[in-house]
Amino acid sequence: MPVAAYDDDAIKTLSPREHLRLRPGMYIGKLGDGSQPDDGIYVLIKETVDNSIDEFIMGAGNRIDITIEENVVTVRDYGRGIPLKSLSAAVSQMNTGGKYAGDAFKKTVGLNGVGVKAVNMLSSEFTARSVRDGEAHTVTFAKGLEVSDKWESGVDERTGTCITFRVDEEIFGEYSYNMDFVEQMVRNYTYLNLGLKIYLNGQEYVSKNGLLDLVNDNLSEEPLYPPIHLSGEDIEVVITHGTGYGESYYSFVNGQYTSQGGTHQAAFRASIAKVVKEFYHKDYDPSDVRTSIIAAVSIRMNDPVFESQTKIRLGSKEVAPGVSMQQFVGDFLSVNLDNYLHKHPETAQVLQKKIVENEKERKAISGIQKKARETAKKVAVNNRKLRDCKIHLTDKHDLAEQTMIFITEGLSAMGPITASRNAMTQAVFCLRGKPLNCYGLTKKVVYDNEEFNLLQSALNIEEDMDNLRYNKVIIATDADVDGMHIRLLMTSFFVQFFPDLIRSGHLYILQTPLFRVRNKKENYYCYSEEERQRAKRRCGPTAEITRFKGLGEISPEEFKDLIGDQMRLDKVRLTKDDPISDLLEFYMGKNTYERQGFIIDNLRIEEDLVEDAVS
Repeated sequence: MPVAAYDDDAIKTLSPREHLRLRPGMYIGKLGDGSQPDDGIYVLIKETVDNSIDEFIMGAGNRIDITIEENVVTVRDYGRGIPLKSLSAAVSQMNTGGKYAGDAFKKTVGLNGVGVKAVNMLSSEFTARSVRDGEAHTVTFAKGLEVSDKWESGVDERTGTCITFRVDEEIFGEYSYNMDFVEQMVRNYTYLNLGLKIYLNGQEYVSKNGLLDLVNDNLSEEPLYPPIHLSGEDIEVVITHGTGYGESYYSFVNGQYTSQGGTHQAAFRASIAKVVKEFYHKDYDPSDVRTSIIAAVSIRMNDPVFESQTKIRLGSKEVAPGVSMQQFVGDFLSVNLDNYLHKHPETAQVLQKKIVENEKERKAISGIQKKARETAKKVAVNNRKLRDCKIHLTDKHDLAEQTMIFITEGLSAMGPITASRNAMTQAVFCLRGKPLNCYGLTKKVVYDNEEFNLLQSALNIEEDMDNLRYNKVIIATDADVDGMHIRLLMTSFFVQFFPDLIRSGHLYILQTPLFRVRNKKENYYCYSEEERQRAKRRCGPTAEITRFKGLGEISPEEFKDLIGDQMRLDKVRLTKDDPISDLLEFYMGKNTYERQGFIIDNLRIEEDLVEDAVS
């Protein structure tokens, strides 16, 4: 193989705009098409709204108007307005902003001078307008390049800033906004900012009780006791318990939803276990205190340090100089939670009963756990079911967010994925046929069943999610009836025993192609009958169509595309409208006839799909 030329001509220097448009993932995470709540189009909305939230935090303006019409987003606040002479630089020059020093902004989120510039440079149309005391300045850009600059005097508008943009399809491809995702983002903003009114397409959103509203609005079952709501200077928490397994947390920093937690959430988890043990004067295991917990924690601090530009995990060790995060959260809970439990003995009694129940179940399976751990360790040395990724053997922590594990259906599927994967960040775990239907069983089955035991050992989630070894856990099965059944069985396993894996956004379904349509020049992978029809029209009468029956039929060379940058993943989500017990009972219980009726009523045959595609 000839060696490629490597000389001075190979060295390139990109402008900030060129780099951002070439590598947008470094700034906003994945691109996506709007089908998932963490897709880039929602990050761009958030980056814009964050600036308006920062105005509210500084006491300037208690209303934000957001409109989304035909993929054009407008965010109008009534804060102080960006200084007029600096408007163009503030929205177009990287690392330019008013949040680096001084008193103009404190305890805010937008710290790096990147956010709204990313919105500008990734938009085909972008307009920023600032109004201050009857004077207005408007600048317009296209793909980050300024196209117009307009000044006005004597305008009859309220002071504030208005940003309008249309995301660039040249970079994002076809996309659409799921308004449910935008609405949840807006609700989170209002929960964390009492007194703020946000209007989304004319609909008002406002919260009167902060995090208490958040927890109550997201409960999928009746809690065991009324949520405990505690507030202090720069900290607010809500605590209750449900009946399921796992731990459910909503954590925030300066109004930013940290979906992957961080140091503040870790401090909260450690502190609540400590305070509860001291209150009851019992040496309870921390896992017994936290199992089934549903909690929210919000803190405010100067200069928070996040682990990426998308700000989904807090890395700050101190909340202020000389004050550790653990000390700050711990001191607050040790006083306020302890006081609350003393004043509300009925809540304290229910909480202790739940802890004791958790303790009894844990001890009942402790012997099985020990034996299961020993079994997992023995087979780990020569585990034919797991092909691990190499990152765990290196110190490349910067690649941790890229790690993923594919849970495959049999050796035939494991083969092509293993051969075509990125061995540094992608692992593969092989199931042996259909796993056990775990509905109605206790967690003892996790340790009794060899496959479940080895899987949880590979994921490292026996104790909690803190040491999860892979950022994405991907169920990869054939797109046939058996494959769909395995997806359902594995999803049920995680929903029942490890729901926090789902709530933290780590569980995905790999969409695998049904067809390949190609001619001598073009090659399309199609995931539906509609896509097959479109590809067939593009390729013309000479199109060759292959129907994939299983993953084992796809060559390793083809799989490189299907599990690479263009991989299609559906995130498994749990919302307030998804009561776990009811879902599991309906889909996995013994109500065969009821389920059969549901399938018949919702069945679509191939002729229907073809007719829809043609029309």
